[in-house]
Amino acid sequence: MRRSVTVAASVLDQAASSVTNIAVVLIAARASSAADFADFSLVQITFGVLLGLNMAHVGQTVVLVRGGDAAVGAAARSSVAFTAVASLVAGLLLAGGGALAGGDTGRAFLALGAVLPITLLQDGLRYAFSALRRPDRALVADLVRLGCVLPALLAQPQPSSAARLVLVWGLSALPAALLGLLLLRPYVGGYRADLRRLLRRDHLGRRFVVEYAVGNGSSQLAVLGLGLFAAPLAVGALRGATTVFGPLNVLFNSVNTFGPPLLGRAGSRRGTVRAAAALGGVLSCVALGWAAVLIALPDRYGRELLGATWESASGLFPATGAQYAVMALGTCALVTLRVLSPRATLSVQVVFSLLSVALMLGGYVLGGVLGAAWGLAAGSAFKAIAAWTRVARTRPEQDPDPGAAKDQRSSAPLS
Repeated sequence: MRRSVTVAASVLDQAASSVTNIAVVLIAARASSAADFADFSLVQITFGVLLGLNMAHVGQTVVLVRGGDAAVGAAARSSVAFTAVASLVAGLLLAGGGALAGGDTGRAFLALGAVLPITLLQDGLRYAFSALRRPDRALVADLVRLGCVLPALLAQPQPSSAARLVLVWGLSALPAALLGLLLLRPYVGGYRADLRRLLRRDHLGRRFVVEYAVGNGSSQLAVLGLGLFAAPLAVGALRGATTVFGPLNVLFNSVNTFGPPLLGRAGSRRGTVRAAAALGGVLSCVALGWAAVLIALPDRYGRELLGATWESASGLFPATGAQYAVMALGTCALVTLRVLSPRATLSVQVVFSLLSVALMLGGYVLGGVLGAAWGLAAGSAFKAIAAWTRVARTRPEQDPDPGAAKDQRSSAPLS
């Protein structure tokens, strides 16, 4: 595929995925009470953490694989197989924990465990297609996902329990998952999946998992803990505020998923840094503009979006807008580091992500949910500053994965 077509398909695919996620949360907010939406938000955050861990361990490494068709095809097949096995294990643990917990929240987590292998596999296929440079096929599968989930959720009675909404959301991903596997088969059918490669001690995904766990994962887990042990409704407010900023996630996800291969072709370190900095500035301005639109939105229209959750979520828009503006800069800096020197991101993620969690919790103690939102914004700002400082001091590495060359030489089609 031509580069322009690849970029367009990549952005459209991320748009389809993000529109699906936004629509799911908005429909759930309107179809449930504030308490049920809080339970649904807890489940969605848990799914987001598991998705992020899989993306870090599998997705971010498969898109960095270099070599011919054999190397990339084998890596893509291995990533899909690993996701299938890992999601089944995690689903069983979630279902068991939800059954033991009981109550509305427990039933919601039981439902998540039941559908996790479907949803995680369907989303994980996107990275295999990205590595194969066939985002058009990921786009087709994600459009099917969008076309299935929205009618299914809209057909549910109001109010609906969180467990029911989670089950419908998860089962509606089955057609897209099956189609994605069918579209992937011509590119990986002749190669062998090697799960041991993904479990080796020197696998780069382990570092990315640590980065995610102390990065985005730590803040999401902190919000999850806030909901489980302190103020469940606060989670609904934070989730509602971030959901209406969802269009920006289309762009951020595109940068994370498809930025490394494209920035890697910039030709020089200076070209890579300039391109990433310019992109970060544009995305930051877009985030501030979107925040201004939401702040000016009349309440009557806001209630059409988030239902009863609008009242608590709308007060967080200035803080969340500021957070997204600095996140744009930080995201581009971290992607730049991933291209120049993948190992350089770990220290930034560890220190400043833990600082973000501390600022969020401290903000909640001092100012409730609004203080927590501003704490997250401050943490994102510090991380962005640190990431760009590290970019200025970093020189490119020759090989992002010490085992990659060996893996790629040993990858070969089955006879």
